[in-house]
Amino acid sequence: MEDRSGIFAGENPLDIVRSWLAEARRAEINDPDAIALATVDGDGLPNVRMVLLKDIEEDAFVFYSNYESVKAVELDASGKAAFVLHWKSLQRQIRVRGLVSREDGDVADAYYASRSLRSRLGAWASDQSRPLTSREALMTKVAKVTAVKGTNPDRPPHWGGYRIKPIEIEFWADGAFRLHDRFRWTRQLGQEQCKWGCQRLNP
Repeated sequence: MEDRSGIFAGENPLDIVRSWLAEARRAEINDPDAIALATVDGDGLPNVRMVLLKDIEEDAFVFYSNYESVKAVELDASGKAAFVLHWKSLQRQIRVRGLVSREDGDVADAYYASRSLRSRLGAWASDQSRPLTSREALMTKVAKVTAVKGTNPDRPPHWGGYRIKPIEIEFWADGAFRLHDRFRWTRQLGQEQCKWGCQRLNP
């Protein structure tokens, strides 16, 4: 393995992600935690959208969604996903591919409880990804949910988290004359506890 130094140094790629993200939180003006999440539908046609990365666990990336949304249906069907973190301010990006599972227990409950009341009520009111007649219809539903659920709503059964356990993580940093630095960390599919390998890639 090539000797890596500076921003690429480390023996665990998730630690490097944490380090880059911490730096981005100081430098990036808007949503340093935003990821472009890619899924595929039943015909293999890709979908991509921005979501917020909410946690980096010991061995997984975590975000939250409506389980009845298009993204959730596609995640549940394939069990796989990819995402990109990109920071224009740092001129860096991280690409991740991995295996997906739900977080539908205490961790999801705790995160839901930490959200603003309006966001919690909105999770009850929104039939995410499905047709909506008007914004007024949505706000009427929010009002009805508020009257029923009050100021301490429980987590909806159709809302929770997803974990992406990575099998590939690629780090990219801008270089002069488009001679960028790229390092790709990989481990075997289905053997997520095995040791990571790392290679430098051509720009």
